[in-house]
Amino acid sequence: MAQFRQNCAKNAMKNGAVQKTAPYWCQIINCLCANMPTSKDQLQSSIQLAVNGLTLTELLNQHPALTRRTVQRYIADLLKEGRITAKGNGRARRYYVEVLSRNNEPWDKDRFPAFVPLSADSLDILAYIDQPTEARVPVGYQREFLDAYQPNKNSYLSASLRRQLHQIGKTTAQKQPVGTYSRAILNRLLIDLSWASSHLEGNTYSRLDTLELIEHGKAAPGKAALETQMILNHKTAIELLVENIDTAELNRFTLMNLHSALAENLLPNPADEGRIRQHAVDIGKSKYRPISTPQLLEQQFEVMLSKANQITDPFEQSFFMMVHLPYLQPFADINKRTSRLAANLPLFRANLCPLTFLDVPEQAYSRAILGVYEMTRVELLRDLYVWAYERSVQEYLAIRQELAEPDPLRLAWRDLIKKTIHQVVTNPKVEALTIIDQQADLEVPELQRPAVKALIVEELRRLHEGVLARYGLRPSEFASWKAAQANKD
Repeated sequence: MAQFRQNCAKNAMKNGAVQKTAPYWCQIINCLCANMPTSKDQLQSSIQLAVNGLTLTELLNQHPALTRRTVQRYIADLLKEGRITAKGNGRARRYYVEVLSRNNEPWDKDRFPAFVPLSADSLDILAYIDQPTEARVPVGYQREFLDAYQPNKNSYLSASLRRQLHQIGKTTAQKQPVGTYSRAILNRLLIDLSWASSHLEGNTYSRLDTLELIEHGKAAPGKAALETQMILNHKTAIELLVENIDTAELNRFTLMNLHSALAENLLPNPADEGRIRQHAVDIGKSKYRPISTPQLLEQQFEVMLSKANQITDPFEQSFFMMVHLPYLQPFADINKRTSRLAANLPLFRANLCPLTFLDVPEQAYSRAILGVYEMTRVELLRDLYVWAYERSVQEYLAIRQELAEPDPLRLAWRDLIKKTIHQVVTNPKVEALTIIDQQADLEVPELQRPAVKALIVEELRRLHEGVLARYGLRPSEFASWKAAQANKD
């Protein structure tokens, strides 16, 4: 990544596109396409981010678009160029990248990774956070941290940085209805965001395991039920946001239901799902103690939401939620997961590339959050946010180039399609075509009916366990409907 940034700066200056006084991010933007990492670079990056290295099989799982022969050729090149090393033989052979720290010493993988560029302010935060817990000062919730923030007057992201984030994050759906882009990439988004956000919580599912679970309902063998539940909860929560994007806002209703979806079957007390906590909580490995008084917690929760909804820039609004929701700790647990999905809502609504947290190391994220908890400083989290968004955009550039324009007919009649499929499946004794005809004849203009009916039939044909939530269906209902169809045959 450091080399990528250096190449950007060199190309931008060589082409005369950027003046010497131009913001550093301008240099990145002007050469983004010219300097996009190759597949071989991305392979090296995956190895670099793996704490215990990767085997050939694991690399193939993480890069399903590449053939086995291509990956083997890239590995041979990387070994020859000295960019990776190998240990072991046969199937047990693992590949590593020796990452140097900021002092040119071998990187301790339990520390903040050296490949994420940091400002001087961030390094200052890191120096404090990297001290043993016993050496850091106990601190409670600081009300003035939130009170001092004035929406659209203060900002955590500078104006120039926000402009550059808009440039790299824009999509072809920019002028389309709210949520068009997130709906168009939903299948990919469910896998990427569910896997990456869960990975930050220590989940050991691989990306391929996550795909199998989400698309085919197959739990990975040998994994704890908690890990499977965590992935499925992310899927449900993301669908909740995307499918209700027209009305979803950063308000109490959305946050409560988002937390409820993420927390289902994961909290010791199910009554805590989707509710403001009524008890004190501790933060592991931190000297920070959040609010313990329910009345004050409720009050600050409403202040936070009020300020969030006044922010006009989607990136500032997104980052604000990344900062203040975990800091407040309004829920008994699962606050960071809720903040990561809530941070995507403004991006979804603005048809911007999502923030998937792909390749974000857990040790980087946890330290950045500790900087907010114990110092009420955002610089380290800000630098990580920008780096993480850049990574997300790189992943979705190919999608932006290949993504067909959303079918306008499917977009216009999506509510009817969902309602009709729900009725078909929940009424297995009635002929599907009868229900489809009734609904279409009732609501669709005559000239569009044949095309809309064909769309519904096609959606029904592709129905599987991985998309049931989209139609408000339960697996038991789907199973009953399939059994009824088999009996008819």
